Amino acid sequence: MLKLTPEKIVLASGNQDKVREIGALLADLDFEIVPQSDFGLTEAEESGLTFVENAIIKARHAAHHTGLAAIADDSGLEVDALNGAPGIYSSRFAGIDATAQQNLDKLLIDLKDTHEATERTARFQCVIVYLEHETDPTPIICQGSWEGRILFESHGTNGFGYDPVFYIPDHHCTSAELPPEVKNGLSHRGKALKQLLTALQPN
Repeated sequence: MLKLTPEKIVLASGNQDKVREIGALLADLDFEIVPQSDFGLTEAEESGLTFVENAIIKARHAAHHTGLAAIADDSGLEVDALNGAPGIYSSRFAGIDATAQQNLDKLLIDLKDTHEATERTARFQCVIVYLEHETDPTPIICQGSWEGRILFESHGTNGFGYDPVFYIPDHHCTSAELPPEVKNGLSHRGKALKQLLTALQPN
């Protein structure tokens, strides 16, 4: 369902890499995307058990404290050999205050006995939510996924998080070895945001 688009939307994320990536993907919209850090907001507690629940929690938190429409994403890596882990815990896989490198290191340790490439299949998942206001009963929910596999060591310096070990067979490289404009056209977040762009465009 098409919603009336405001002039300004708050992006419910404090992750500067995500803010930069999402901002670039939404640059063609006719309204301003403002990160929640501009309002001094802290991160919402991600108490949901799914990407959808967490995205809605984050968007509602931002809308409540700013009075603006809100966009939030919740995303993560699902590894088949780990029964879908780290999943919704991707950003805190090695602990609440873990760095991206610590999370990546834990992933590689957990997969150290999984030697076959066919057993290291994985995908990035992303859910993007748009709320017109805090009590919006019909949020726009968009989802994208990106298939690949996990390497044994890091390659590339672009991207963030698990990108250096996420190998894309069709491109013969990791996500971190792709130029940003190429990654944005392929990634889970890019796919979800394209759906959102379509939903928010006026007729």
